[in-house]
Order: sequence, then structure tokens, then C-alpha cells
Amino acid sequence: VQLQASGGGLVQAGGSLRLSCAASGFTFDDYAIGWFRQAPGKEREFVAAITWSGSSTFYLDSVKERFTISRDNAKNTVYLQMDSLKPEDTAIYYCVAKKGVGYGTWYFREYEFDYWGRGTQVTVSS
Repeated sequence: VQLQASGGGLVQAGGSLRLSCAASGFTFDDYAIGWFRQAPGKEREFVAAITWSGSSTFYLDSVKERFTISRDNAKNTVYLQMDSLKPEDTAIYYCVAKKGVGYGTWYFREYEFDYWGRGTQVTVSS
């Protein structure tokens, strides 16, 4: 199983980045995919998630209206379009996968996710 995150980098505040998560080694269509992030000195937090069909998406309040998660099941890839970036978005971003869906606000809970990829660094300068 592999979740390969890419697309991170250094950008000025107000700029945009698009992260990609390329998956392999499991039946991608069966899995919800999400993104978590961890800033220096802070706990890891949920950012966004999308169900297997793409019919439902979920976001951290602070990124709503700025970030958009989408998926292309034909390419086994999930995207996180990040616009209007702020310095507080600086973090390592991790791609995660969960078979099916959980109960309630399952996407906030790290232990719900079955697979984790290595992160990609996003740095937003002021």
C-alpha cells in the first residue's frame, strides 16, 4: 500500500498550491481519502476528506471556501486545491485512506484511517 503525496512547496500568502495523493496497493474506489496536517509545535489536525464516490466532502472550518478536495478514481488520485493560502496553513500535509465511512464526524478521528502516507511540506510566507 502506498499513498504518495506531492505538490507541496513555498508560496507567498494569498497564493495557491495543488496537492496530489497518488494511491496504489488497494482498491481505491472502496476508500475515502483525506488530508491531515501538522504544523511545528502543534498537534496534527484534520483538513479535508472525500468519500469513495466523491459525493460527500468535509472540511476543517478554517479552510472552507479556500480549499477544495476532489478525486479521479480512474487515476487513483485525490487532489487538494489550496487557494488564498495563509501563513497559518504552513504544515506538513499527510494523505490518508479509510475503507468505507464511519459514524458521525469520523473524518476528524485519526484512528479511523487505515493507511497513511508520507507528508509533503507546505510553507506559506507572509
